[in-house]
Amino acid sequence: MSEHAVALVTGASRGIGKATAVALAAKGFDVALGARTVHEGDGRDDARPDADPLPGSLEGTADEVEALGVRALPVRMDLHDRASLRNGATIVVDTWGRIDVLVNNAVDTGPGSMTTVADTTLEDYERKLEGNFLAQMVLIQAVLPHLLAQSEGIIVDITSAAGITDPPAPAGEGGWGLAYAASKAAFHRVAAHLAVEFGPRGILAFNVEPGMVMTEKMAINQKAMGLENKFPVAPPSVPAAVVAWLCTDPEAAEHNGETFTAQKFAKARRLHDPWW
Repeated sequence: MSEHAVALVTGASRGIGKATAVALAAKGFDVALGARTVHEGDGRDDARPDADPLPGSLEGTADEVEALGVRALPVRMDLHDRASLRNGATIVVDTWGRIDVLVNNAVDTGPGSMTTVADTTLEDYERKLEGNFLAQMVLIQAVLPHLLAQSEGIIVDITSAAGITDPPAPAGEGGWGLAYAASKAAFHRVAAHLAVEFGPRGILAFNVEPGMVMTEKMAINQKAMGLENKFPVAPPSVPAAVVAWLCTDPEAAEHNGETFTAQKFAKARRLHDPWW
């Protein structure tokens, strides 16, 4: 990577995206931050729009990134606004002249994530496919020409176990909704295709399956349901550490197109202090 390598991280206002932005900043990347929530207090849970605002914002993440001595570039981006995604990529290139890493982390959290097949509408399926697969392809298509022009670049897709495993129970009873699972399953296939088609031209692509992670949203929901400390979870910095390794360690090139189970890999490689 160049001396002033640039990473674009989506969903960077909170959770895994924020932690990933900070982890890459700690490795010396300038980080462009994409999300809908620009200002603190504006974030909302799409599944519970009447609930209190979610903590986190692009401004807050930018402050943490810049505190590490690198540059931050907050850019408002919305998975359901393709123009905002394309425009976001253009802003990064116009401002900093390059993009070296794209981390597709943002996810649709609206209706359909936890509904049974009988209760899921076709509109729910369409929205999930748009937010969790097509939006990511819009960004990849926007960024890929720049990576190819540089003859190197990395794309990391934050996927989900829901896309590659069978649910243990119906949605809402320990399982998850088909609309969410199907959209993440489609997304899960992207990295391998990118590796096969563009690996010979210097492009690396990986899936990172984060496992159960204690994001701000999860912490609020667990408290509301009286489920605090009931399930083993990792902090967002665990999958973030794996992403940072993929973007900086030369060994990662040997695993182009592969899926990394974040918590297992972080433990095995001692990429993070013990959290279990």
